[in-house]
Amino acid sequence: MGNLLKVLTREIENYPHFFLDFENAQPTEGEREIWNQISAVLQDSESILADLQAYKGAGPEIRDAIQNPNDIQLQEKAWNAVCPLVVRLKRFYEFSIRLEKALQSLLESLTCPPYTPTQHLEREQALAKEFAEILHFTLRFDELKMRNPAIQNDFSYYRRTISRNRINNMHLDIENEVNNEMANRMSLFYAEATPMLKTLSNATMHFVSENKTLPIENTTDCLSTMTSVCKVMLETPEYRSRFTSEETLMFCMRVMVGVIILYDHVHPVGAFCKTSKIDMKGCIKVLKEQAPDSVEGLLNALR
Repeated sequence: MGNLLKVLTREIENYPHFFLDFENAQPTEGEREIWNQISAVLQDSESILADLQAYKGAGPEIRDAIQNPNDIQLQEKAWNAVCPLVVRLKRFYEFSIRLEKALQSLLESLTCPPYTPTQHLEREQALAKEFAEILHFTLRFDELKMRNPAIQNDFSYYRRTISRNRINNMHLDIENEVNNEMANRMSLFYAEATPMLKTLSNATMHFVSENKTLPIENTTDCLSTMTSVCKVMLETPEYRSRFTSEETLMFCMRVMVGVIILYDHVHPVGAFCKTSKIDMKGCIKVLKEQAPDSVEGLLNALR
């Protein structure tokens, strides 16, 4: 059916496998409304990643200020360096909230009756692609965040300084941007090693708990099917040859890992048990067959 095709006759526990065209899937009229909503969120994802990649931090200024606590000029220099960075970190955090809502909308569309999750993925290829794009962004964001300790250092300095100034009854304009409540929420977010993935995991669990009339299997089957989609495309040369870009290969690997992690959070016994509908050994084998430098971070995420 279109770009989403059955590709295997062999199955794990009679579970279907599909090929999903991550590059060209387009929305049908039935998908259009949700697709537009998610696209409006995803259109900011590349600028978020570029902004994060360019994040250099205020390490030298903070170090000078700490080493010279009585030098007012150095204190002001550090503060003036940190404040714009905190506003940038707020933008990242607020995007995570938008992404959380987008994921829940997608899950609602891809799991609701009367269709099974497999039928949804066959019928709503463009929504499945957007789901994959959210996961791809999430793992890219977290990879960049983990390699940049300046983020937590900058935010810790900001919180210490603003608390000290509050004690001294000093009003700071930046509190209009990042008040105490916002700072607390941001602190919890950035304290996570993989904050975006943690956000999506929580969103998925919240979706399951809030939709008690929806069988949990609808959600876990959606996730395990997407895992199978990625695994088949990665391990089958015929289907890999359909990718027009080498970047799609890494895209597919990130999506597979992201879906496994969501499944592991939502499924009552996780992704690594024998009764799981995810072929974990096969997925890890597929990852290891790729260039080691490209997938080490993904393997660490699964560990």
